[in-house]
Amino acid sequence: MSETTVTLAHGAGGRQTSELIARVFQAHFSNPEFTADDAAVLPQPGGRLAMSTDGFIVSPWKFNGGNIGKLSICGTVNDLSCMGAKPLYMTCGFVIEEGFPLDDLEEIAAAMEKTAAEVGVKIVAGDTKVAGKGQCDGVFITTTGIGQIMEHAHTSGAYAKPGDAVIVSGDVGRHGCTILIARDDFGIGSDVDSDCAPLWGTVERMFEATDQIHVIRDATRGGVGTVLYEIAEQSNVGITLDAPSIPVDPRVKGVCGMLGLEPLYLACEGRLVIFAPQEEAQKLVDALHECPYSRNAAVIGHVTAEHAGRVVMETEIGTQTMLPQPKGELLPRIC
Repeated sequence: MSETTVTLAHGAGGRQTSELIARVFQAHFSNPEFTADDAAVLPQPGGRLAMSTDGFIVSPWKFNGGNIGKLSICGTVNDLSCMGAKPLYMTCGFVIEEGFPLDDLEEIAAAMEKTAAEVGVKIVAGDTKVAGKGQCDGVFITTTGIGQIMEHAHTSGAYAKPGDAVIVSGDVGRHGCTILIARDDFGIGSDVDSDCAPLWGTVERMFEATDQIHVIRDATRGGVGTVLYEIAEQSNVGITLDAPSIPVDPRVKGVCGMLGLEPLYLACEGRLVIFAPQEEAQKLVDALHECPYSRNAAVIGHVTAEHAGRVVMETEIGTQTMLPQPKGELLPRIC
């Protein structure tokens, strides 16, 4: 294949399509279950299954700490992991803009291959469409994943209980801050990098420490603050946060200070919000500190029967303030 960019012919279903699939996708995704047929035929796992679909349209497609390919695997792997499910199989659909460089597409596929291999999930099927120039922004990816839920895992945003500890698996807001800087809209220079990471190994280690975990959520769009409000409403509980305990990277804190942003509402792509009984909290934090993507995990608050559906912040000076409910769009196209 001599072309250097994706053309409309690559999406027409003929020879060029076959060449594109062979050069980019089959080369990076090949495994015993990867199929050229209309559907993958898979061995049936036992027990309960979790299934998740997510779309990725991040702009720019490459950023400090990752790219849209890595992000697409991490996003679906982490959604399955939050249900206590070991990711087994994934499919991926690409919408590629005419003129997108083939070398860049290979870089994206290579990142997907590497991230999937880290977790042990197999990409088994996919789809490729080419959009005309200006019909999409570079490349969009949709991934669907299936995972097998561990027998002792029972998690949901509706299971938070008064007395639970609220834990975050690491510093907050790094992905959103990274994308903001990558766009260079504000002329801010910073080496902040995305927290984008696949978290199945982290979740597996947590369940080795204790099976008394009520909620696990992936704090993506809207960040930790939005996730906390969602859980407070689902479980009809109140949440109280201890502001000094919330881990924020100094680089993120500096950017947020300049622009008047709240780190709790900036997206994460490698951070979990965990609710568990207070007596299990230290075991979980210790387990998280053993994992490469959660070295600065911390307890940041607790669940209360008071102020149901609301999140209250206890400040550094001992006062309480209501964390404002998220609204509007803080940063577009962050995942």
